Amino acid sequence: MESDPVTHSSSAAVAAPRLQATLALLLCLLVLAGCSSSQRIETHDPGPTTAEGLSIERALIISNAKQALGTPYKWGGNSLETGLDCSGLVQVAYHAAGIDVPRTSNQQYQTLDSREQARPGDLLFFGAGDRATHVGIYLGDRRMIHAPGSGREVTVSSLNIRYWRKHYLGAAGPAP
Repeated sequence: MESDPVTHSSSAAVAAPRLQATLALLLCLLVLAGCSSSQRIETHDPGPTTAEGLSIERALIISNAKQALGTPYKWGGNSLETGLDCSGLVQVAYHAAGIDVPRTSNQQYQTLDSREQARPGDLLFFGAGDRATHVGIYLGDRRMIHAPGSGREVTVSSLNIRYWRKHYLGAAGPAP
């Protein structure tokens, strides 16, 4: 049975707009999926055999931050004896390396020079929009040390947790 050329061409004319509409819908879904996906936290860890090691300042920052492990969280706290909040931990660790940083996580985020990739000793900022509400110190191996919040203690967390990827704003590195 032969098809009618008039019927065949009219069905093709109807199918073309449907195909275009379907492709447009798929494109919109891909764009929306990209908007809702978690941002990748870019890191760079110097290997043990590379010439690119850590500066003495970075080593001091990490060492002093690790000394704070187990310190209770205290909002506005900036002392190992009385407690630390996230930006207080940063101030204590950086001060021990001879580097002064602003007091709050948002001031640190707004003031310090950003980095494309976090290196050990750099700061990682989290929040929403252009406002940082949390900061941690990158340790390497996709881990950070931070003071997570009320009722908790300074601890080490993996950056592979979806929460951190979803709220990541960027990194800064005031240490050489």
